Amino acid sequence: MNAFDVPHPTLAIAGAEERFPVRRIYCIGRNYADHVREMGNDPERTPPVFFTKPPDAVVESGSSVPYPPRTADLHHEVELVVAIGKAGTDVAAEAAGECVFGYAVGLDLTRRDLQKAAKSAGTPWDAAKGFDGSAPVSRIHRVADVGHPVAGRIWLEVNGDMRQQGDLNELIWSVPESIAELSTLFALAPGDLIFTGTPSGVGALEPGDRIRAGIDGIDEIAIEIRE
Repeated sequence: MNAFDVPHPTLAIAGAEERFPVRRIYCIGRNYADHVREMGNDPERTPPVFFTKPPDAVVESGSSVPYPPRTADLHHEVELVVAIGKAGTDVAAEAAGECVFGYAVGLDLTRRDLQKAAKSAGTPWDAAKGFDGSAPVSRIHRVADVGHPVAGRIWLEVNGDMRQQGDLNELIWSVPESIAELSTLFALAPGDLIFTGTPSGVGALEPGDRIRAGIDGIDEIAIEIRE
């Protein structure tokens, strides 16, 4: 390997030896009403808030994730993740499902203190959301195996204590609507991941914490936070 042979991030695909190459990671903020309220905002249905994470922020289930530097308030957020398998721009919501390869469970780890500071200053969220190891993702399950989920319990526990619990049917912007809107801003392509938002109950993590999360009918994910 020479100095420019940089490994490409990939994720496991359930039941397959091939892996899913990660191209881009898009995330949707404020997409569950109760979470919008707990963050001090109005859950009125306005256009989705999009932000990104770098592809190499992904880590797989079973990983030990280091507590990131420059924060004293690392938070967990469990989310349904959409894996894109077909390119599209200006995709109609009615046709959005054709772009989906599969679904997974993801964790949007967040430096909440840095995010609050960025919001107050009107500056980007990059340092709060896009740090190393900030996007743990379970195995990806093909649409042929799990369908297109529109309902199902989404939950997260820390050290065995339930922290987050909601249902996919509580999404303000559905998966097809989110794909349609995102495709007006970016050309979607195979390898893209979309984190679709988190329910209420987000909270702080400490080194040594063990996180387990899941979505009924999709999968579970488990990680540990280390020093």
